[in-house]
Amino acid sequence: MGKNSNVSKLEGSGEPLPKLSASEFRAYNRLAEQMDAFHNHFRMTWNQLQDACTAAGKRPSGLSARQMIMMGLQFCSQLDFHHSIEEQHIFPVLAKRMPEFRKELELLTQHKQIHAGLEKLESYLEKCRSGEEDMRREEVKRLMDAFGEVLWTHLDQEVKTLGADNMRNYWSIQEVAKLPM
Repeated sequence: MGKNSNVSKLEGSGEPLPKLSASEFRAYNRLAEQMDAFHNHFRMTWNQLQDACTAAGKRPSGLSARQMIMMGLQFCSQLDFHHSIEEQHIFPVLAKRMPEFRKELELLTQHKQIHAGLEKLESYLEKCRSGEEDMRREEVKRLMDAFGEVLWTHLDQEVKTLGADNMRNYWSIQEVAKLPM
């Protein structure tokens, strides 16, 4: 299916919505593109940390143990901050019309699962930073793997939910232009 598909339906009617022009698509897809930019940063950092965990017997990606600890802590902090902004300022506005952003549904449930994993990773890395524990790359990998699947699913699903084909089901172009982000 292409970017300008006719998947969207007029709410309640089952009738397909008209094909979007390129400028209409960009307007409706703005939040998805902005969210994807943030998420790409998290994907890149995740991959760097995973690569640093899996290189056998050598210093992977040029990261020392200290650099890896600091990168991991920064990842945890930034993702936590990103989710806090979403939960406090973006999701409540979207949830007024979009059921995907209501507290009891999947996207916020995923946040909780991700944060449980982030807390364990952050706790371990803090102990490593303080010298209380020796940093073991296999332990970092184990902690990351415990929430990796839900994180990657969430990063993709959230962007798709904010995509033009879904947003146009709930918002006019004028309204979507005023949404936070």
